[in-house]
Amino acid sequence: MENLIIYAHPNPKSFNHAILSSVEARLTQLGKPFAVRDLYSINFNPVLKPEDFAAFHNRKPSADIAEEQTHIQNAKTLIFIHPIWWFNMPAILKGYVDKVFSYGFAYQATDKGIEGMLSDKKVIIFNTTGGSEENYNKFGFKAGITATIDKGTYGFCGIKVDQHIYFHEVPTITNEKRVAMLDEIKQMKF
Repeated sequence: MENLIIYAHPNPKSFNHAILSSVEARLTQLGKPFAVRDLYSINFNPVLKPEDFAAFHNRKPSADIAEEQTHIQNAKTLIFIHPIWWFNMPAILKGYVDKVFSYGFAYQATDKGIEGMLSDKKVIIFNTTGGSEENYNKFGFKAGITATIDKGTYGFCGIKVDQHIYFHEVPTITNEKRVAMLDEIKQMKF
């Protein structure tokens, strides 16, 4: 599988879902195979339990985590679609990262320090925000998200951030502007 879409939004009528549909359509148009992991539809349990740590230590994750890791391992490009809530990813996605991007799968300690184990992958991130691009830049929110998500999560695991696309002010802009945002996806090369 070439592309793995990891989608995290509970509302099937959301703009995030429109992004998902647009990405699927574009990948289909380009003839690029993909799979979708809709975290809400698969009822992903984001709660990290004490027994998960023992499983990670023994490198024997539970069946649900092993399945997600297999999806990631088989993909060349990871495509994350999610809103920015409280200047971070939704809780279900944070739990997914905590459980799936585990020690021994996504990163490891070596004599030279921490090594990302997913360096054969790239990531494309689509985020929606309620705030304006001006405020995200002015108050350092975008820089903070870049530091924590792009570098602190994906970069830490060795994944190259190919594109991080923000669609700002989604709840308050005109429908024409939303359509223009989706049109951007129609031109992407992936």
